[in-house]
Amino acid sequence: MGLTSNMNKQTVDEVRDRIARRVRREFGVTVKSAAIQQVYQAAALCVRDDIMDVWADERERSKGDGRKNVVYLCAEYLIGRAFTNNLINLGMYETYEKALEELGFDIGAIEEQEADAGLGNGGLGRLAACFLDSLSTLNIPSIGFGIRYEYGFFRQEIHDGMQREMPDTWSIDRDVWEAERADRVFPVQFGGQVEEQWGADGRLKVVYHNAQTVLAEACDIPIVGYRSKLPATLRLWRAHAPSSFDLTRFNQGDFEGAVAERELAESISKVLYPDDSHNQGQELRLRQFYFLVSATMQFLVQSHKNQYGDLRTFADKIAVQINDTHPALAVPEFIRILIDEEGFTWEEAVDLAQRTFNYTNHTILPEALECWPAETMQRLLPRIYRIIETIDARFRDRVWRNHPGDADLVGRMAIINGGKVRMANLCVLSCGHVNGVSQLHGRILQSTVFRDFYTVYPERFCGITNGVTQRRWLGVANPRLRRLVDDTIGEGFMTDWRKISELEPFAADASFRQAYDQVKAANKVEFSNWMLKSRGVEVDPAMVIDAQAKRLHEYKRQLMKALHILAIYDGIVEGRAHKMPPTTFVFAAKAAPGYKRAKDIIRLINSVAKLVSSDERTRDLIRVVFLENYDVTAAQHLVAAADISEQISTAGMEASGTSNMKFMLNGALTLGTMDGANIEIAEQVGPKNIFIFGARVEELDRMKAEGSYNPRAVVEANPHLQRVLRHLVDGSLPTSDGSRFEDIYYSLAPEGGQGDAYFVLHDFASYDQVFAQVMSAYVDRDRWISSAVVNTAKAGYFSSDRAIEDYANQIWQL
Repeated sequence: MGLTSNMNKQTVDEVRDRIARRVRREFGVTVKSAAIQQVYQAAALCVRDDIMDVWADERERSKGDGRKNVVYLCAEYLIGRAFTNNLINLGMYETYEKALEELGFDIGAIEEQEADAGLGNGGLGRLAACFLDSLSTLNIPSIGFGIRYEYGFFRQEIHDGMQREMPDTWSIDRDVWEAERADRVFPVQFGGQVEEQWGADGRLKVVYHNAQTVLAEACDIPIVGYRSKLPATLRLWRAHAPSSFDLTRFNQGDFEGAVAERELAESISKVLYPDDSHNQGQELRLRQFYFLVSATMQFLVQSHKNQYGDLRTFADKIAVQINDTHPALAVPEFIRILIDEEGFTWEEAVDLAQRTFNYTNHTILPEALECWPAETMQRLLPRIYRIIETIDARFRDRVWRNHPGDADLVGRMAIINGGKVRMANLCVLSCGHVNGVSQLHGRILQSTVFRDFYTVYPERFCGITNGVTQRRWLGVANPRLRRLVDDTIGEGFMTDWRKISELEPFAADASFRQAYDQVKAANKVEFSNWMLKSRGVEVDPAMVIDAQAKRLHEYKRQLMKALHILAIYDGIVEGRAHKMPPTTFVFAAKAAPGYKRAKDIIRLINSVAKLVSSDERTRDLIRVVFLENYDVTAAQHLVAAADISEQISTAGMEASGTSNMKFMLNGALTLGTMDGANIEIAEQVGPKNIFIFGARVEELDRMKAEGSYNPRAVVEANPHLQRVLRHLVDGSLPTSDGSRFEDIYYSLAPEGGQGDAYFVLHDFASYDQVFAQVMSAYVDRDRWISSAVVNTAKAGYFSSDRAIEDYANQIWQL
């Protein structure tokens, strides 16, 4: 019997009484005397109990049915709050809402007691969470592996307009959803020396000397799909030392040394993506990623042996998806285990690895295609480095035989080159499939980054577009719209991504458009209230909400948006403004701690916000809001309220994007370039229901190849743009310390040489023109709401359920 069947039998009275009893037993107080955090924990524990009962039974049952399991390897999981999501997926939200109301508590206030799990940063981590939700909903046996970060990425605070990174203490309170697994502990070894001993029987024995051992202990979280019979598992590894305290050293007065080993070990699972602008940070990241994959592969091998005995059937029962290059070391680690511990030959181990692993590439940015210093890897992971060396040497020989004399080709395709170990090359060479996360991205990988590999292994490459789960991004984020959809076309979209397309004819229905518009208006009021309460920022719900929410990077061009707001400001002040309704521009983004330019752009955005709010000519017409510490909960509020979705990355740079899909589902119209999944959104909704500007990939590639782009000439031909750029250096932008933005200015239009690497100035005039079209369209409410309805109706294709179906058919062969 499934999880939902058990829970749906519970009445409001039963749930109310269960929560009350749990409060007494956990905290020794009555509900009347309990703090709201205690009531939240009690209610969550009641839900958890029901999940755990079925989770345990179904995991045991799935072991016996022999089905292939999907293993998702990712450095981050941005799962967000679980309480509401679980209740909706279980079909119990209304029951708990009424039960809590009878106990004197509002479920919205209860929901606010849960912290956002600090296990992820951006799109990669949120995609991983969506995929686990879909795997569970589709009843595919699956388990995701990651690290149980104690402090996550960081909590962003804005002081004097500048980003400050603070520890994210998300786990300071008890996380009721976690189940510690003290029975799942595996040793991970770093450093030391490796001795290879060959026996008389020709078998290899590997002996480690002076290696440091760190223990990986498992912590499991159930991921509940919609009305699913089989919750997915998110297994997170926490690091600790074999011995947490050296009494001898302590008694000798070496108090720091007594706990040094523990602190070094536990640093592995402290923080997501530690700053790698220095050697220590780079080394810690390498430790983290190897820790993750070593513990995971040890567990998978042990589990398979216990269940099936013969490791040669491993690829028939397990498909491992490597997400980005962070977990790439899983391949040589698996080969290490097979050869060193299981007696496989080299050929057998490599063949089994290639049939087991698949790789999803998420970027073409060189800095994100991880390369590790060979010296660091050889010192920290000597056995793994030796295996990679062997893979590389054998591949080099093969390429040289097929292309004698072509040293450039060998160098481009090699794994180890120029003192660097290239993780992307390792993945492409060693995995059965290589996936790009949109159709455009897949083609770009084949024609540029992995062109040489594609020539040799074309059958390995595909392009499956990302998706987002409608359970979280409609069911949780926008319950008003979900109810309207269900009332209009019937229930079903939560499990059938094709269902919502039935909504499209209602774009021509005046009464439906009115109801849809009322939903958006109510969501904007709710967003305004939430912003005031959570961030202390006033947002006028009567204004247009124009949102750009994503990681801060130059290619995503938050800078272009900030400069355009300055152009609007200048137009209003000089009496030549576009006719536009009052608009609030919302930015939400974190900059990596070591990314100075990105942090300067945040400073610029907040300076622009001060400028427009301090001028009586503009403060009621345009406002700029920086949504501090953007997380999943903030995203849920923003996507439901936004009118305009800014997706303005440089064409060819955004692999896919998922914020574009979330905003689209909730009826925000896209203003964007033909980049990533924007192209497929445009194909789905048609040219009348999206706003496209800027150069295409082909044009930018041509200018790059010719070196023909001259940003200074663009500025000289546009006096309005000249005025905008002068703001960066003339002191007109208010800052707390009187500083200006010369670095940004000269990066765009240098006195000599190439500038404007992301074509901000090149696309500026096109953006300005299309933005004016957006504002004109917004004023025509019938047209605008009709387009919004079409966007929602066409969003089904961008469900993560569709993406998982494609993975299952094209890659995992389920």
